[in-house]
Amino acid sequence: MLNPIWLHTFVTVAQSPSFTEAGRRLNLTQSTVSDHIARLEAMLGRRLFIRDTHSLALTQDGEGMLIHARLILEAEARARLHFAGPPLRGRLRLGSSDDLALGPLPEVLAGFSRLYPEVELDLTIGFTDDLYARLEAGTLDLMTGKRRAGDRRGHTLHREPLVWLGRDGAPPPEEPLPLVLLAEPSITRGIVLDSLARSGTRWRVACNSSSYAGCAAAARAGLGITALPRHLRLDGLAQMRDMPSLPSVEYIAVISPGAGQPAQTLLRILRDSDLSRGAAAPAPR
Repeated sequence: MLNPIWLHTFVTVAQSPSFTEAGRRLNLTQSTVSDHIARLEAMLGRRLFIRDTHSLALTQDGEGMLIHARLILEAEARARLHFAGPPLRGRLRLGSSDDLALGPLPEVLAGFSRLYPEVELDLTIGFTDDLYARLEAGTLDLMTGKRRAGDRRGHTLHREPLVWLGRDGAPPPEEPLPLVLLAEPSITRGIVLDSLARSGTRWRVACNSSSYAGCAAAARAGLGITALPRHLRLDGLAQMRDMPSLPSVEYIAVISPGAGQPAQTLLRILRDSDLSRGAAAPAPR
């Protein structure tokens, strides 16, 4: 029988850059994490990770085991929930920036829905600043988006690099850079323009859009270049080289004071998930 504790450690390591970071997330020592993985590998008779002092990667057997481990842990969580008491019910008003909705969030929501099918989900997609306003007005229970400058509320989920993208095959643009940007209010827009100002790069706005999908379409049409989170590399777009450097953006989750159990439960799942890979962690115990 596969030990669920070892499986939980294995999934967490697979979602982490190192055994040390996995131990931090699990509140375990690095040696304990290594012991769990060694025991699991010995039981399976297969090597699950390729690791050295600088990198950590799943083997082919590890990739296959990751699928099974998630299914086993999810089944175990459903069984616990079935016998633990009344099922989680209610309504959850969730807001998300569209870059997360187009990227890793759906897999997390799919896992949440499988575990809690009786929770009614209202999903609002919008600019992060608009979501903050909705949260403050009491029309959202939970929001996920980017960290607003100077605002320390919320729980960090992950950091994602911004990358320059343009039409695949197009030559590098000349200054002033033709920019395809999200319209105001946009945290990403501010980050991009601040970075260009610090680098002394000349630019012009070629197109404004109300969504990342619109920015991608305009860039694909050759109207200009755009800056998108790395996970949104889309067909027809290629990363532009030798461009001004861009920082990473910090993705956070903010819960409304007094939010109900559905929002609190999803927040715990989000915090336990590797959102940068779209991998949902097992339901919290």
